[in-house]
Amino acid sequence: MNTKSKQKSINWGIIGVGNVTEVKSGPAFYKVENSKLVAVMRRNEEKAQDYARRHNVPKWYSNGSALINDPEVNAVYIATPPDTHALYAIEALKAGKPVYVEKPMARNYAECLEMLKVSEETNTPLWVAYYRRTLPAFLRVKELIETGSIGKPLMVNIKLYKQAAEANQKPEEMRWHVFPEIAGGGYFFDLASHQLDYLDFVFGKISGVKGQAVNQAGLYPAEDTVTGTWKHESGVVGTGSWCFVVDEKSVEDYIQIVGEKGEICLPCFTHGDVIVKNQKGTEKLSFNNPQHISQNLVKQVVNELLENGKCVSTGESAARTSLVLDEMVKDYYIKNQ
Repeated sequence: MNTKSKQKSINWGIIGVGNVTEVKSGPAFYKVENSKLVAVMRRNEEKAQDYARRHNVPKWYSNGSALINDPEVNAVYIATPPDTHALYAIEALKAGKPVYVEKPMARNYAECLEMLKVSEETNTPLWVAYYRRTLPAFLRVKELIETGSIGKPLMVNIKLYKQAAEANQKPEEMRWHVFPEIAGGGYFFDLASHQLDYLDFVFGKISGVKGQAVNQAGLYPAEDTVTGTWKHESGVVGTGSWCFVVDEKSVEDYIQIVGEKGEICLPCFTHGDVIVKNQKGTEKLSFNNPQHISQNLVKQVVNELLENGKCVSTGESAARTSLVLDEMVKDYYIKNQ
């Protein structure tokens, strides 16, 4: 670990204080013990200043390099869209400042490899915001699998079907998530990345990936429908289907894990119960998430920087997920270049 990171307090700077940082992540950086938020950046200076005022942050910037080079900042959280993840992460790492970056890690696996290379060359750590690895429901499911609640795990099935807000929008009104030059792909990259990363956490590395991606509705440039199959290094096989242009009646959100003696079903994005079916019967398990949903993971990052533990979501694990995403949609983008 870079010796510059060995501090009594981690002084964070956030690059990109948009909506995701208001409640989900931003407050965690000043609520976690031994962690402070000392500077924020947004290209719109008025919005940066407004965020700083509301969150009691002493400094604000409209330039990412200025924040990175602030001597008081000793760690950087990057919460911009993915097209600048690699740019800012590499600059911060070269400045010797540990980086925590939003997911997906970058627009593609190639950019992830560039980030990992600089992290290794500078001996400066890099983490990615796959916080489901630290949430109570997801940790409980992992524990149930490891303790044999459903016997030997055999297969996993993902379904995620959502309505399209873009059906009534002009291109200039649409979110950046549907423009591949910014996001890397469509909503599949933003949302399926959480699911596939979690399965990497539970069952190990994913390989043998095959996918089909298409644009069914023609609302925007990115793929809107994806199907895929894969295999984990543990032997568990997986299937997934994602569609972001369905009717309200077809909305779905679940991960089903099937074992020799039962199954577990849990939602990934809606706040619902975990359903366990096994030889004991059917059980519903309820969980509450932290107010700031990233806080458990941010705490792990801070503790690792203070040499008091390890964070479960690394650049290496996140890059694996980006490779899986790329593999599932590659034919679509080869045809549509």
